[in-house]
Amino acid sequence: MDLRKQLFSIKSIEMLHAEMASDNRLRRVLGPVSLTALGVGAIIGAGIFVLTGLAAHDYAGPGLMLSFVAAGFGCALAALCYAEFAAMVPVAGSAYAYAYATLGELLAWIIGWDLVLEYAVASSTVAHGWSHYFISFIGLFGIKLPTAITANPIDFDPVKQEWIATGGYCNLLAALVVLFITVILVVGIRESARFNAAMVLLKLAVVFFVITLGSAYVKTENWHPFLPFGYGGVLKGAAYIFFAYIGFDSVSTHAEEAKNPQRDVPIGIIASLTLCTILYILVAGVLTGMVPYSQIDINAPVARAFEARGLNVAMFLISLGAVVGITSVLLVLLLSQARILLAMARDGLIPRHFFGDVHPRFRTPHKATILTGVLVATVAALFPLKILADLVNIGTLMAFVIVCAAVLVMRRTNPDVPRPFRTPFVPVVPILGMLSNLAMMFALGWENWLRLFVWLAVGLVIYFTYGRHHSLLAAHLSAQTATPKTSRKR
Repeated sequence: MDLRKQLFSIKSIEMLHAEMASDNRLRRVLGPVSLTALGVGAIIGAGIFVLTGLAAHDYAGPGLMLSFVAAGFGCALAALCYAEFAAMVPVAGSAYAYAYATLGELLAWIIGWDLVLEYAVASSTVAHGWSHYFISFIGLFGIKLPTAITANPIDFDPVKQEWIATGGYCNLLAALVVLFITVILVVGIRESARFNAAMVLLKLAVVFFVITLGSAYVKTENWHPFLPFGYGGVLKGAAYIFFAYIGFDSVSTHAEEAKNPQRDVPIGIIASLTLCTILYILVAGVLTGMVPYSQIDINAPVARAFEARGLNVAMFLISLGAVVGITSVLLVLLLSQARILLAMARDGLIPRHFFGDVHPRFRTPHKATILTGVLVATVAALFPLKILADLVNIGTLMAFVIVCAAVLVMRRTNPDVPRPFRTPFVPVVPILGMLSNLAMMFALGWENWLRLFVWLAVGLVIYFTYGRHHSLLAAHLSAQTATPKTSRKR
């Protein structure tokens, strides 16, 4: 098959719907509440309990509240685009599947590889944050673990702009929690959803507790100056804490497991994003009001803010809620990662016999889940938090830009396809979504662009050496073009 033709070949809507009817399909067990809980489970976690500290301390100060508004605005525009695709083509794969149906195989591969980066590195980042809060939690009982098994071996000093040795061998706690979650995910989606729902209820209770009690200790003078780093700091803060919003898009990766995806997936995406945005803004206001932004603890900001006010019981509850809450984020991210790999394997772009294998009893992509868990545990144990968070942010923002563009393309190329949910105000919403998310990408700096290009370059090598030669779509199209020639010879 002609290379150029293959690179821009599009997977038809009919082919995507045919996949949903195959025997190798995932089990449909998730309703709107479960999907919303998965969204909330993925969104509220390391972003609110960990990253708020560094974002306020180094980037935005009290203006962190505006940073959450800016990041939430870009996410809301992308969410409306995700919702249209998820209702129209409810298959595993999220933005990867949408790009395949609109922009062609090469861009689908790029976005799929980008999503692998998003979920794998995000999972490692979350596991890293989990270990900090777990150490803080057990420290309340006088338990102190040695640095050798709680610290990553290297860290990056932003002041000196150099790598430093920490004295640790690995972050063993981060690795162990990833492996624990991996076992739960292999057992089944229904069990995973129930486990997640229980954790979501607990952490929502903790977040409301933080807002209610913390508001009584807010000192308005801590909000002055409100923009110590200017509006540029607000945008940088938005680009950094954008990680806090990663999760609503994971709802779309579970469209194939939804009972009524045309209705329930858009509900899950929009409801989870709306709820979490409101809570984020309120928590940011409470945190920066309780403690001057320059004194906010970077590793466990919310818990330490209450400790500074002598509220040790509150610190206990917050640390417990953070540990449980971040666990649910890790569960949803790892869950989503395996579904992206499953979708790519179904198309032959990565080995089908491994990544596309669904367990006959549990109906989960068990091999992909186990491999993902092992790799994520390794990265979480060895690499520092900030480098991981910045890397995953730029990858996710790129995915959002492509999904917004894909809506515009699909409206033109497939105007008559039934759309149970339609993105409003097209083309204004997709265009604004592209621009706002691109603005946050540029705010992350050239180092993150370099890391993204290196990752994509590795992905392109894999595509041209393996994926292109095993593509099922290319084989299907080649067979179609060969059939007329055969009949003429006869």
